[in-house]
Amino acid sequence: MAKRGPIEISQMDQYLFAQGTHYEIYKKMGAHLAQQDGVDGVYFAVWAPNAAAVHVVGSFNDWNEDSHPMTKLGDGGIYGVFVPGVQEYAVYKYLVRTFDGRKLYKADPFANSGQMRPDNASVVADLTGFEWEDQQWLEEREAPEADGSPVNVQKKPMAIYECHIGSWMKHPDGTPDGFYNYREFADRLVEYLKEMPYTHVELMGIAEHPFDGSWGYQVTGYYAPTSRYGTPKDFMYLVNKLHTNGIGVILDWVPAHFAKDAHGLAEFDGQCIFEHPDTRLGEHPDWGTKIFNYSRTEVKNYLIANVLFWIEEFHVDGIRVDAVASMLYLDYGKKDGQWVANEYGGNQNLHAIEFFKHLNSILHGKYPGFLTIAEESTAWPKVTGKVEDDGLGFTFKWNMGWMHDFCEYMKLDPYFRKDNHYALTFAMSYNSSENYILPLSHDEVVHLKCSMVNKMPGYQVDKYANLRVGYTFMFGHSGKKLLFMGQEFGQEREWSESRELDWHLLSEPLNRGMKDYVGELLRLYRDNPCLWEIDNDWAGFEWMNADDKEHSVYSFVRRNTKDKNHLLFVINMTPMKWENFRLAVPKKGTYKVILNSDEERFGGNGNPIAKSFKAEEVEEAGKQYSISFDLQPYMALVFKY
Repeated sequence: MAKRGPIEISQMDQYLFAQGTHYEIYKKMGAHLAQQDGVDGVYFAVWAPNAAAVHVVGSFNDWNEDSHPMTKLGDGGIYGVFVPGVQEYAVYKYLVRTFDGRKLYKADPFANSGQMRPDNASVVADLTGFEWEDQQWLEEREAPEADGSPVNVQKKPMAIYECHIGSWMKHPDGTPDGFYNYREFADRLVEYLKEMPYTHVELMGIAEHPFDGSWGYQVTGYYAPTSRYGTPKDFMYLVNKLHTNGIGVILDWVPAHFAKDAHGLAEFDGQCIFEHPDTRLGEHPDWGTKIFNYSRTEVKNYLIANVLFWIEEFHVDGIRVDAVASMLYLDYGKKDGQWVANEYGGNQNLHAIEFFKHLNSILHGKYPGFLTIAEESTAWPKVTGKVEDDGLGFTFKWNMGWMHDFCEYMKLDPYFRKDNHYALTFAMSYNSSENYILPLSHDEVVHLKCSMVNKMPGYQVDKYANLRVGYTFMFGHSGKKLLFMGQEFGQEREWSESRELDWHLLSEPLNRGMKDYVGELLRLYRDNPCLWEIDNDWAGFEWMNADDKEHSVYSFVRRNTKDKNHLLFVINMTPMKWENFRLAVPKKGTYKVILNSDEERFGGNGNPIAKSFKAEEVEEAGKQYSISFDLQPYMALVFKY
C-alpha cells in the first residue's frame, strides 16, 4: 500500500472549488490513502452543502452510523474526516442526514472504484504505483509541428474503432457475465488491431454505471473505471498496452445527464446540487435521467476536473462527448411546458455554451494534442470553431448529416439510387464548416435499424458487395473515420450488449473477405496523407463527376500538400456492368489500380482489369483527360497517380 503524507482541504481549495476553477480537486475529494501523525489511514471528503450532518460508514466500522462523523470545513459545504487503519479495497458510503430527518446512503461522487453491480458502495483505491511505459507516446501526442506551431491533430490520420468491452468478446470460462478483465481484453484487442490497423479505440461505458442496458450512458461514478472489467490499475494496463502499440484511447464521456439511482448523484444531500432543482431544467423526460446544473460553479468544476482526471491518472487521449445537442438546447426532447426559455427568451442553454467553452479552453490550453469530439446532431454553428471566435472549441464533430444520408442511400434498391444521387454529394457542400468525423456508430446497428450489412439491398452476396463499395466511399470521403466493432467483418445480427460479436462468421468467405477488405482500406488510409492531411478544404478533394446519376457512379480525387501520390476513386453503386465506362481524370499520366473491391479475396467476382491506364486526351465530364474500362457491378476502384 502506498504511503502518503497528510491530506488537508485548505481554504484555498474550498475557494477554488466554489469558483469552479479547482482543476485538481479530485486529488483532495473522495477517498485517499493518507498518513496523519504517523498513522496510516484514509482521508474522506465529500461535497454536501445542504446536509445536516454527514458520516462515513463502511466495512471498516461495521457500517456503524455514528462511528465516524465528518467535519464541515467551511461555508462551501465540504465535509472531511481522516479514518485511521482503513486500507485499500475497503468498502464505504456516505450517510447524509437531512434537516427533515431523512438518512441517505450515497456512493462517493469522487470515488476511484465501485462495487460490482448490483452492489453499489464505493471502494477505496490506490491510483499510485503503476509503472507506465508510454512516455514516448504522450510526448509525440503533444509534440509541436515541424514549423514550431502547436500540434495540429486535424492534419493527422484518425480511424477509430468504437468498442464496448463487455460485448466485444465473451470469456470462454463460462462465468455468468463472461467479461474479460481489462488486461485480458487489452492483450486480445492489441492482437486484433495489429491486423486491423485503426489509429484509435473509442471505449463505450467506462465510467461506473449500474445498468448494463444503458451501455454506460447513465453514470453514477464519473471518477471510477467500471469494476465490471477489473480495478483501476487493470484499466491503466489497458491504456498503457494500447499506447505502447501505437493506438490512441478515446473515452465516451457523458456530461449531458446522469442516472437517478438512489445511491448516485441525484438529490445527493437531500436537495438538488448536481442537477437543476427546476425539473424543467433538471430532468430529461424521454430518458428518465437528471440534467447537470451548468449554472452552478461546483458542478462545472466537477465535470471539467473529471476530464483532467482521466488524462492525468489514466493517460487517455480524448473524449467523445455524448448528446451535445441535448445540452445546447433547453427544449431538446421536450414539449411545451416542459422547458424554460433563457433570459433572452431563446432555447439556447447559455450556461452549457459557457461550460463547453471553458472545458475546451482548459483542455486544449494544457494538452493541445488531446481530442474533444462532439456528438452533435444539429446545425449549431462553430462547434469546432475557436473559442475566441465564439466557437465551442471542440476538436472534431461527428457528421451526423453525412451518416444519415449515407445510410438512407445505401438502404435503397439500386434502381432508385439515381433519384437520390445527390444524397451522397451533399455533405461536401458543407464540409468546410467544421472538422468532421464520419461515424457509423453503435447507434446505427440497434433498435431494429439492422446491422450495416443487412441494411444493404439484394441477395447475400450483393449485400456484402454493396457494403464494400459503401465503405470505400466513406474512406475516400473527406473527414476522419469511425466504425463500430463488428462492422468491419459484416456482423449480420444487430448489436446487443448482452452477447459477444458473431466471431464465428469469420469462417465464412464473405465475412473473411469483408474483414480483409476493411483492413486494406485502413492501410490505404494510414499510408496516404492525401486521405487525411486536408480534410476540411476543397484543396484536398475534387469531384471528377458528381453528377453521374444515370450510372449511379461517383468519382473524385483526394490530394495532399505535395504534388504527388494523389488518389482517384470510382465507385459503382449498382449491380450493372458499365462497358467501356469513361472516367474523367484530373491530368495526363498513368493511373495505377491499387485497390479493387471486386477481387475474389474480398468476396468479389474477380473480373479481370488492367493494372494501370494511361490517360487519353478525351474530354469527359468537363475534364480534358479520361480513361476507359469495363466498370463491373458493385465495383470500387482506387487509383494512384
